[in-house]
Amino acid sequence: MKAYLGIYTARLEMPWVKSLKEKRALIKPTIERLRSRFPVSAARLAGQDDHGWEVVGFSLIGYDGVWVETVLRQAADFIAAQAEYVVTDVSWSIEEVNLEDLVPTWAH
Repeated sequence: MKAYLGIYTARLEMPWVKSLKEKRALIKPTIERLRSRFPVSAARLAGQDDHGWEVVGFSLIGYDGVWVETVLRQAADFIAAQAEYVVTDVSWSIEEVNLEDLVPTWAH
């Protein structure tokens, strides 16, 4: 049995932001909209204490690699389309995960 794990990270730049509160007001709603539109787990990963940048990421897992890649790309496009920041660096991957050792024998 196989599954596919998709992982995406992006560095978001917003040098015009003057406070952490202002930055959080831009990033937090974007993450919430992402979660509501796509079946992903999303988080703020780094830069929470800096005004001008932040790294966000999301992941999803599924049994269909094409579906995982499609959702990953659509969610990445959604992040990039938000006008409140500039996406300066992205990384994404899709890993094949073997579930044979994780699934009980009665589930086969």
